[in-house]
Amino acid sequence: MAINNAALHALIEPVVSAMGFELWGIDHLSQGKHSRLVIYIDHEEGVSVDDCADVSRQVSALLDVEDPLPGEYRLEVSSPGMDRPLFTLEQFERYAGHVVAMKLRLPFDGRRKFQGLLAGVESDEVLLQIGGEEYCFPIEGIDQARVVPQFT
Repeated sequence: MAINNAALHALIEPVVSAMGFELWGIDHLSQGKHSRLVIYIDHEEGVSVDDCADVSRQVSALLDVEDPLPGEYRLEVSSPGMDRPLFTLEQFERYAGHVVAMKLRLPFDGRRKFQGLLAGVESDEVLLQIGGEEYCFPIEGIDQARVVPQFT
């Protein structure tokens, strides 16, 4: 059974928001019999380990009651970090001008992995500059995307 991330997001977001955090995104990673549910939270002043533990307790209680996931899973609550994953068009837009690494669901030009300068968003597509070329990737075709930290 496929887990609907939008439904999970709608279930979890009010709890995270009520605690004063932004629900940055959700990853449900199947690992055989067991799986991991990773919830990324963000706050303009940063996220501490204690914040993650507090949110984990609240979300865990909610998930115990609602039981939206089949089978066993491990809940993890984390800050998105410097190499933050990008989930929504708004997040891609917010990180325009940063270097991003993306993995596509299906190959494009014979490959699935791309890294380049995030040029922005147009309609429902993410614009990535690689070398002198600009590529447009529909957001639904992106499997994973992360900001690549740049140290100067």
